[in-house]
Parts: sequence; C-alpha cells; structure tokens
Amino acid sequence: MIKKLIILLVLALVVASYFYFGLNETLTFAYLKENQVYLQQMVRDHKPWSILIYIGIYVLATGLSLPGATILTLAGGALFGSIIGTFYVSIASTLGATLAMIMARLFLQEWVNKKFGKKIEAINRGVENEGAFYLLTLRLVPVVPFFLINLGMGLTKMRVFTYMWVSQLGMLPGTFVYVNAGSQLSSLKSASGILSPEVLGSFVLLGIFPLIAKKFLGYLKAKKVYKGFKKPKKFEYDMIAIGGGAAGLVTAYISAAVKAKVALIEKDKMGGDCLNTGCVPSKAILKAAKHVYHAKHLDQFGVKVTGIDIDFSKVMKRVHEVIKAIEPHDSRERYTGLGVDCLEGHAKIVSPWEVELNGKRLTTRSITIATGAAPFVPPIPGIDQVDILVSENLWNITELPKDMVILGGGPIGLEMAQAFSRLGSKVTIVEMHHRLMSKEDADVANVIENRLKEEGVTVLTSHKALRFSASNQLVVEHDSKELTITFEKILVAVGRKARVKGFGLEDLGVKLRANGTIETDEYLRTNFPNIFACGDVTGPYQLTHMASHQAWYCAVNGIFGFLKKFKVDYSVVPWATYTDPEVATVGHTEDSAKAAGQEYEVYKYQLDDLDRAIADGETDGFVKVLVSPGTDKVIGATIVGAEASVSILEFVQAMKQGFGLNKILGTIHPYPSLGEANKYLAGIWKNSTKPEKLLTYLERFHQWRRS
Repeated sequence: MIKKLIILLVLALVVASYFYFGLNETLTFAYLKENQVYLQQMVRDHKPWSILIYIGIYVLATGLSLPGATILTLAGGALFGSIIGTFYVSIASTLGATLAMIMARLFLQEWVNKKFGKKIEAINRGVENEGAFYLLTLRLVPVVPFFLINLGMGLTKMRVFTYMWVSQLGMLPGTFVYVNAGSQLSSLKSASGILSPEVLGSFVLLGIFPLIAKKFLGYLKAKKVYKGFKKPKKFEYDMIAIGGGAAGLVTAYISAAVKAKVALIEKDKMGGDCLNTGCVPSKAILKAAKHVYHAKHLDQFGVKVTGIDIDFSKVMKRVHEVIKAIEPHDSRERYTGLGVDCLEGHAKIVSPWEVELNGKRLTTRSITIATGAAPFVPPIPGIDQVDILVSENLWNITELPKDMVILGGGPIGLEMAQAFSRLGSKVTIVEMHHRLMSKEDADVANVIENRLKEEGVTVLTSHKALRFSASNQLVVEHDSKELTITFEKILVAVGRKARVKGFGLEDLGVKLRANGTIETDEYLRTNFPNIFACGDVTGPYQLTHMASHQAWYCAVNGIFGFLKKFKVDYSVVPWATYTDPEVATVGHTEDSAKAAGQEYEVYKYQLDDLDRAIADGETDGFVKVLVSPGTDKVIGATIVGAEASVSILEFVQAMKQGFGLNKILGTIHPYPSLGEANKYLAGIWKNSTKPEKLLTYLERFHQWRRS
C-alpha cells in the first residue's frame, strides 16, 4: 500500500510538472513549426541526449495519457526522418502504452470503469472473444482512442508481454504513416507547399490507411473462419432466410424488393410465433376479456346489464378466426408473388454458403438466421410430470380453467392473468422478483399490480417456485416458508429461449453468447461474415417490431455489404405491455438511467387530471418523461394508461427526429383526447423551468405600466 502511494505521488508530481513547465503548450503544431530549425539543430549537436529526452517525453505523455502524442509522432518525422523516426516512435509508443496499461491495472480500475464504462465493456468483450487479434484490430484501425485502449486493456487479463508485442506490431504501420507525414510537413515553407506530391501523398496515407487496414483485417479474419470450407464457384441465391416469422419475412421481402434472388425456408406455419401463438392471439383474447370487464362495469355510466354469459369455446374460436384473417399477410402465396422462393422443410446449414433442405443442397452468398425463440421451461423438480401450458399450446384449450396459476410476472404473464381473470378464472401470479414488471420502474409496476388485485388476481411476488408435489400442486417459498398452491392449469411464462439447435450451428461453429443467443456484431453478422442473424434468436430485444427492424440490416448488409455496410440502430426502441391500462416505454426508464450512469430530470403528469380520461373512466396511470438536465431533450418516456401504445409514438418521434418537449408543447393536440396528456406533461416541464428572475422583472414592468 505504501509503495502504491509513493508511486502515485511521484506520478502526480510528474503530471503537475508537465503542465507547470508548459510542456502541454509546446506540444502543438504551431510550436513545432516555429521552432523546427532550433530543434533540428539541437538533435544534430546533442544527438544521444536528444533521442533519450524525446523518447522519455513520449513515454511519459502516452504512459500518463497526457495530450500531445500525435504532435510528438509528427515531431519524430520532422526531427529524425521517416525511417529512424518510426523506429524511435515505435519503441517509445509501445513503452508508453504498456506503462499506461500497467498503471490502469494497478491504480485506475474503479475510475476507468466509472468514466469509460461502456467503451471498456466493449473492449473486454472483444478481448474475451478474440484475444490478441482484437487488440491488433484496435491498433490497426483506431476506432477507439489509443489512450482508452491502454486504460481498458489494463482491466483485462491479457498478459503484459502479449500486450507489448501486439501493440508494437499493430501500431507500426500507423506510426510510419504519421511519422512520414511529419517528415513531409516539416519541409513546408509556405501554403503553396501543401500542393507538393510528397505532402499530398502523406495526407492520402493518413486518410486511406485505416480503410486499407480494416479491409486487410477483415480478409484475415474471414480467411481464418472460412478455413476448411470450400466456397462454391456459382450461387443459386443471393440470400437464404431461415425462419418464416417477422425477421425472416422482412429479410426476404427487402431482398426481393431490390431484385436479389432469395429463398425463405419455414418448416411449420408462416408468420412465426407472433401470428400463430403470440402477439395476434393474445390481443384477440385480451379484447374479448376487455368487453366482459366493461360490460360488468357499465353501471358507472348509467347502463345496467344483467346475465352476462361467457362462452369460452367461442372466445377461443374467434381467436383462431383472427389468426386465419391475418394469415394471408404472411402467406407463402403472398411472398411468392413478391418474388420470394418459399420453401417448406427442415433447413440445415452445412457450410457458410450451403443450406441442406429435403436432401438437396442450396448455395447462397448470404444466410440470415431468423429462427426466433421458444418458451423457456425452468427445471423445477416435478415439472415434467405436469401438463403445463406455454404460449405455444395455450391456444388449444377450449374450456376455461377454474383455477389458473401463472408463473412469471412479465408482459405475457400479466396480459394472460388479466385476460383469464376477466373471463372467469381464479388467477394466481407467482413471481420470484420482489415486484412485477422488473423491466419497468416501480411506480409503473405498482399501477398494474394494484389494478390486477382490484380485479381479483392474487399476486405473489418474492415467491420462488420450489417443486411440483403433484400434477396440480405447486410448492413455493416466501420468507423461508413453504406454501402449496392448487391449480387446474398452470401457464409457464418466465421468458423465451433462442432456437439455436438442430439446424447446423453447432457443427459449423457459429458462436453463441452466454445467454444462448447467437452472437452478432454491429452489422448483425455472426463470426461468419456472410451469415447474419436477427430477431429473438440474437436479441437483445425480443420484440416483433425489433425483429423487423433488424431484418432490414440483415438484408441490406447481406446483399450490398461488399459495397457499404450499415450498423444496426438501437437508439430509439419502444415496447408495450397490453394490460388494461397499457404500459408503453421508449428509451430510458429511471432504473435503466441510474444503472447506465445517465443523469436525468423527471417530469410526471397524472391521468386523473385529463378531461378525456375522466370522461372515459380511464384515469389510472400517468405520463412520465426523462430529459437531459437543463434541456428539453427526451431520453426516455413511459406512459401508463388507455391506448398508451399509441400515445407513446409522439415521444418515439421526438427522440428519433431530435425535437424536444418545447416542440410538443407548441403542437396543437385535438381536444378532448388522450394524446393531450403529452402536451400537459410538456407544460409541467415548461412551468418548472420558467425563468423566475425574468418573470419578477416582468411583473414589476407591468406594475409600472399600470401606475
């Protein structure tokens, strides 16, 4: 500990001296040009000392992450020439980078994580996945500032010696480019010298080197991953999409729209989970349940209804009719008409360019994996002896369960809990977390939990499922005590697991993340550059609209990636839970902002103050918006209330198009409407940020005018 303190004091003294003696002011291009002749003379007169001093300053500047490394590199060329200068800078930069890495490892872990957490997290993931090759990539293509690489690598488990030689190798080409530029710039006598071939050549090198290096590294990486596979000379398809859900459908649609030849392979029903077992059937049953609820509460509007009979089999029949009505939108006939080869069967990827289907091999330049996800069934003892329901078989039941347990307090569990409760089941929610809707803020979850309880749903939070003691009994634990719950049916809704098995990924060597999803980069490429993945199978969002959004990038990058690639955009992602009242969110919640270290101001408007909500009897809920401190820039919004999934769109647009609460306040909203809540929220922001001092002066001004 004492040694560390001594080292820290010495370093602090060095840094203080660096600024006190004005070294930071000397490391500028202007200073270098003004003192060029003098510095060159010093090198000639005192060469050994000059070299040592230069290397020493360079090591300290880079080792302590002080400004000036770029100027020092240019100075290396100006003072020593291209070749010798590159040699000196290479040694100095490697020593300095290694010093910075060691310093970060010894002293700065907490500070670096706090200040540069997100960038460092990305570096750590890269090192875990690719090791030294990832460091080489960062050095050759400096998309991350070098000082951050030095600090970040200190927080990894990479060996110091490995870090040294990889850094030296990776920085060498870039070092030469900058040193060479310095050697040419030093010869400038006037502005006309900028047009000399040597100087122009140096600038060209500075501009194109990262591009060349990136292409070269991509080639090396591809060569490594494709080793052992034979690439076909000709291809039947430009794109093959595996999976006929939202992700695969949009991938095929976009590919066909640009006249690429595309095949879409689906082994079961087109439309995927959303159409057949998820979004569509769940909204259909929610609508039926909502009608029942309102019919039972019409007395508050002066309407008396007696004898409400619920025919559950007819409710479920309509659910399937809704699915049938929407099926043509996702049908093989429609997509065939759009130019897609719709193929049926079990696909298996047998090489990066080949998919086996029904005994035949299809060749393709690119593949998109869009196989979605399946309900996750937790390994609770005895669960294999129980006839459980999941989202896939829930829609096959024709009789309403008398007693229903729902395992999971997320969107699916809550929507179905409310629906079946309103239709007449006695519903119990079992949630291991201390509250429902763990992705939302506590005030949001409280509104939904209170509504469910008012409607007769039993909500058991902080209850852990231990085992099934019989085919219709679940034993749970709460506060170290066991409780047995009897049920007729149990719905397991604790999450979804990516479908990654059974179609060749294991044999091919496609990398998976720790959570079981397919690992993809910012272009949605797997570790095979021509194999892409989108939707629930890769995440990070298990949302139908996100699957469609990602699919555009898979199609465009897969078809045109050799010319131009596009990074997938996750900057503005909305989602909704279709309970009554609905919950809709975009961007940060308060919890996520705190976790990310994002500063924010929060404003809230309660719907019990809104005229339309009062008239409709829909006063539960609020509008909550997070803005950047001191501005009207929206960084997150949550609406709890009727039609929240519609009202949230104004904030989605604000975040996407870059306008703030001031513009929303100045926009005319129809009266009376639920959308007015957004404007009133903006008014609360305006009132809380009004210029009090200016208003005081205005008040005095008006008093003066009246006197």
